[in-house]
Amino acid sequence: MKPLKTFHNLSKSKQDRITRIAFEEFSEKGYAGASINAMVRRLGIAKGSIFQYFGDKRGLFLFVFHTAMEMVKDYLRTVRDQTVSEDLFTALEATLTAGVIFMQKHPAIYRLYIKTLFDEDIPFRSEILRSLREYSFKYFRSLLDRSRARGELRRDLDLDKAAFLLDALMDRFLLARTVPHLDAGLGIYRCGDAEARDWIMQIREMVRLGIGGA
Repeated sequence: MKPLKTFHNLSKSKQDRITRIAFEEFSEKGYAGASINAMVRRLGIAKGSIFQYFGDKRGLFLFVFHTAMEMVKDYLRTVRDQTVSEDLFTALEATLTAGVIFMQKHPAIYRLYIKTLFDEDIPFRSEILRSLREYSFKYFRSLLDRSRARGELRRDLDLDKAAFLLDALMDRFLLARTVPHLDAGLGIYRCGDAEARDWIMQIREMVRLGIGGA
């Protein structure tokens, strides 16, 4: 979802402020609970301005979510490029570590993802979540393709299924650090950096033993 031309006519600082406050409102209250009135009060602008920039509340939400996902994609692309000379398992470790760091740097973005994951009233929820999962799958599939070309993987490995597994593994680990009832009582929820590092290293080793070549 692209904002209307009137939004692009604003200064960069005004665009960033509107985006940040919308992030905070949607990530804290979800789609249904988010209030345009509350946002414009914080911004000090007329309510009609939001409709001039985004058409409606749905348009604003879709813009915010798209912006968040582009930030995530840029982050993952950086990790992939920085680990181009590393094996799959080092790249996996770097990806999981980057996910933890990203959550710490951008908590509102990850909260927005969680709200979207569990809020069935969000418009186009299935489409935007499917798009996110497809990108994540393709990211891991690209790592696997690179790894197979180097002979790092078992020859009988189905790369699509392996990419699905790695995507699910990363998603569940990051969710368990954020949502208390998803860590199965293992202490992952809000664990410290040292504990997160230990989990990441053990996940890396289990994946290596499971899909790595001889």
